Amino acid sequence: MTMNKLGIFVNYWTKKWNVDYRYYIDKLHNLGYDILEFQAQPLLDIDDNECRKIKKYADERGIKLSYSLGLNSRYDVSSPDKEVRAGGVIYLNDIVRKIAVMEGELFSGVTYAGWGVPSYFIDEKEKEALFCRSVESMRQVMKVAEKEGVTVCCEAVNRFESPLINTATEAIRYADAVNSPNIGIHLDTYHMNVEENNIGDAIRLVGKRLRHFHTGENNRNIPGKGHIDWDEVFKALGDIGYTRDIVSEPFLMMGDEVGYDIRVWRPIMDDPTEARLDAGAKELLEFTRKYLVKYNLS
Repeated sequence: MTMNKLGIFVNYWTKKWNVDYRYYIDKLHNLGYDILEFQAQPLLDIDDNECRKIKKYADERGIKLSYSLGLNSRYDVSSPDKEVRAGGVIYLNDIVRKIAVMEGELFSGVTYAGWGVPSYFIDEKEKEALFCRSVESMRQVMKVAEKEGVTVCCEAVNRFESPLINTATEAIRYADAVNSPNIGIHLDTYHMNVEENNIGDAIRLVGKRLRHFHTGENNRNIPGKGHIDWDEVFKALGDIGYTRDIVSEPFLMMGDEVGYDIRVWRPIMDDPTEARLDAGAKELLEFTRKYLVKYNLS
């Protein structure tokens, strides 16, 4: 039995951000996964009683729920507009409280700025201004996160999704500046493949501060179907004694909300029927478990 719980992002299967949680809880239980991860913002449209029922349904099937976010630019906590930042703090606080209702422990992703590249020019001076405004906002969010017992992770993402935190080094600087026991660091191999000089070194640099980890290929395919060096990745995770969750985040399908937002401009899997996607998910689980054993993470 592995120490690391293994999960998959629900939008591997669906092109809408809002999903039938119970359907996918059952699916992951049947496939042998431990974690179902999904976008956190739809929870704001679900009342607390229904959230508790979803959590209970997952608990009964041995599935842990995990929550991610690509922060809508309307709530950009790094914005030059003070009112936008204030609204963003309220929005993030509301999500943290909703996750707490579901007894969630962790909230990850692009939480620190509006997801995507701003429409104005970013140079070093403006990037530092973005950083300072975001840190000030996140310190306010941390007060609620600490009270509710939720860790908020900042994910280092590639240059086409944010100008603010692209590397492990930048994520560490941000977490240091926020200075809260409830700020965490989230790394993702898809983004690291673009931004890091060496993926293994970046993982080792973060070390014990790594609170959440995503796997995905260089082209957002299922791990093992691209060119990322998975020996390098899992050896580094073994080197730091990583025992936390590992969630895969493949995006294979064109079209609709998810295909557009993730910029999937070609089908990554031919004829992605549900049966073929299920088979890919099983293959992914076996692939990951093999590396956990190989690098003494099991």
